[in-house]
Amino acid sequence: MYHIIVNPASRTGKGKDIWADLEPVLVDRGVDYKVVFSKKPGHVIELVKDLSGYTLASSPNSKLKLIVLGGDGTMNEALQGVSDFDRVEIGYIPTGSSNDFARDLKLPNDPVKCLNNILDCKEPVTMDLGIMNFDSTSKQLSRMHEDKLIKHRYFDVSCGIGYDAAICEEALVSPIKKVLNKVGLGKLVYLCIALKQLFTTKLHNCTMTIDDETTIRLPNFLFAACMIHQYEGGGFMFSPNANYHDGIIDVCSVSNVSKLTVLKALPKAMKGQHFKYKGVDKYSGKKIHIETEEPLWVHTDGEVTMKSSSITVTCEQEKLQLLM
Repeated sequence: MYHIIVNPASRTGKGKDIWADLEPVLVDRGVDYKVVFSKKPGHVIELVKDLSGYTLASSPNSKLKLIVLGGDGTMNEALQGVSDFDRVEIGYIPTGSSNDFARDLKLPNDPVKCLNNILDCKEPVTMDLGIMNFDSTSKQLSRMHEDKLIKHRYFDVSCGIGYDAAICEEALVSPIKKVLNKVGLGKLVYLCIALKQLFTTKLHNCTMTIDDETTIRLPNFLFAACMIHQYEGGGFMFSPNANYHDGIIDVCSVSNVSKLTVLKALPKAMKGQHFKYKGVDKYSGKKIHIETEEPLWVHTDGEVTMKSSSITVTCEQEKLQLLM
């Protein structure tokens, strides 16, 4: 039995149409399945929580086989609802605007081919699962998740604090994004917001501690991206050496750089060539602790819940089981 969760709002509202193309494949192959559609931000968390709790409790020796159709944010919500990763296998059909998870895994662009690969998979591929803890919380919650205060969040691609998260937060609630998405220009929203945030963001000092041993001071801090996979933000290769099997968090941090340098470095980041600029640095470790002078926006896989001035990021090696 496959339990399928469809985000009908993904790919600018075409998620439901994509599902209509996929359902005949399941019928033709005689696959036993149940499907449910998400209705609002945060709903996938509740759906997976219910499925995970009921299925695993009623069948102690079984595994929950879950297929998620949506974007990186939909997949991220699904992770928050899993009660036991050792007993859940997830298939992912990417239909979002960024699809950074799928990009690094080289999943097919064709949803039908993606589904067939999931159904044909005999043994899931295990990969690292990131965990981000809010050590401090802020009263300022994201407008998309203002009723969902979660202090502990999983991620499969990346989490970040500062500039990149602020872009995500504003984009999530941008009415212009919906309009441009319909004509295939949704990424222009991110570009416009990125430029705006770059020139309006107030910089603060920051410290980053790696594996409880090495503390690095980051003056005039812009952002830090803690990566399991190579890509973030719709194709920026912030961590070209990231390996999703090694149990290591790779960090791309930007601090004490001019706005002009950022404008030069961002295009280079599409090919992972941004570290040649002073102030754009890379670090790695099993545990990353970040403290900032003021609370800043934090994201996990592009999902923003609140601001924080202190977060800790760790990684569970090969914890996530993916059907692909």
